[in-house]
Amino acid sequence: MPFPLESTPKAAWGSVDKSAFCFESPYSAESILFESAKGIRLADTAGCEYIDALSGVFVTCFGYDCEPIANAVTEQLRRLPFNPPLHGTNRPAIKLARELTSLAPDSFSLTKLVNGGSEAVEAAVRLTRLYHREKGDKGKYKVLSYFHGYHGATFGSLTVTGRPDTTRFGPGLPGIVHVWTPHSVARQLGTGLEEAGTVALTLIEQTIEAEGPEAIAALVVEPVVHLLGMAVPPPDFLPGLRRLCNKYSILLVFDEIVTGFGRTGHNFAADTFRVLPDLICVGKGISGGYAPLAAVLINERIASVLSTGDDSYAFAPSHTYAANPVGAAAGLAAVRLFRELDVPVRVRCLSEKFGALLRNTVGERGVVRGTGLLYGVTLTAEPAMAEAAPGQELARECLRRGLIVRGEDDWIVLAPAFVATEEDLDEIAAVLGDALDAVFGGSQ
Repeated sequence: MPFPLESTPKAAWGSVDKSAFCFESPYSAESILFESAKGIRLADTAGCEYIDALSGVFVTCFGYDCEPIANAVTEQLRRLPFNPPLHGTNRPAIKLARELTSLAPDSFSLTKLVNGGSEAVEAAVRLTRLYHREKGDKGKYKVLSYFHGYHGATFGSLTVTGRPDTTRFGPGLPGIVHVWTPHSVARQLGTGLEEAGTVALTLIEQTIEAEGPEAIAALVVEPVVHLLGMAVPPPDFLPGLRRLCNKYSILLVFDEIVTGFGRTGHNFAADTFRVLPDLICVGKGISGGYAPLAAVLINERIASVLSTGDDSYAFAPSHTYAANPVGAAAGLAAVRLFRELDVPVRVRCLSEKFGALLRNTVGERGVVRGTGLLYGVTLTAEPAMAEAAPGQELARECLRRGLIVRGEDDWIVLAPAFVATEEDLDEIAAVLGDALDAVFGGSQ
């Protein structure tokens, strides 16, 4: 046990001046002040230890002490930490763009480097509008995306995000229209997932016709919907989206910030589900967490509008730190590790064991679904205690036992690092089992 159950993470704060901090999530007495990390384990300032079963937040896929990436970043800091972005670029950025393009499906020919997933999504949306404009369809500006999808926290990407809590910031960008996922339809109608997928496709097509196909530029979707507890689509759904986009001349954008870079057991979820989008947004794991980094992978058909002749391409405006040499060096080292470790094969092998462990641990208390090292558990049992939503309660009990997962509503998600061992997976399952017993009362 990493620390006694009567201990709480609040002890880590001590006398730290909390007024000086800006929190990504609300500060509470349980907020943790992390101090150090190694492998897939972290420690806080009070000496409590945690197993990270979430890879930070789908980021630290090579662990917290990855020497090749740390060395690459250190070396680049000493050689060239920054370059004047209005006047040129740097070798690591060029090499990384080529490497990411080579990992993408065959028809992809360009990569645009940015700093984070939100920027990647906004760049993709801008590019879809630019493409249609350059092709003579200036009226195509609307963007479809899922209710309950998540695409970022900048204002544009937050508008594309289809969550009710985003409305507290007031009206978003014009032209964003949300549609229902198969899992939402299944829950509302009480149908099976395949039937719900057919209904969802019909509803999306009706939305396209109601909004006017001549006005719709893009459909932006997560192949696996994170905030529905890693909702994996039925087999015919994503191919159905591709057919609709072809029919109405709409660009299909896959937000693979979570699912990309080997997480689903292939280079990208586009490969896992065998559906070819027009743009792929990637981030999180592509630097292993050692520098802010994300990218937009661009299909050659879309890349054609960026050509200015003589093999020259331009897509402005950009960001000051985009294609930063330090971030690019981290990404380049991560891609090299990705190839050396044959990450997709490793992920598929670990996934087979982890999926079986989770299903055995959860039993009849929930439904396990996932792909690669990306798993969600939708909780179906009635909790013995109900101070919060079951997913939040279970995540809290996991944390009290030194296990980091994410939980909301009626679900939790887990995404262990690619470097996790089978022993690590056994330990994660054992702690999760204890937490499940605490929330639902006794063993399954």
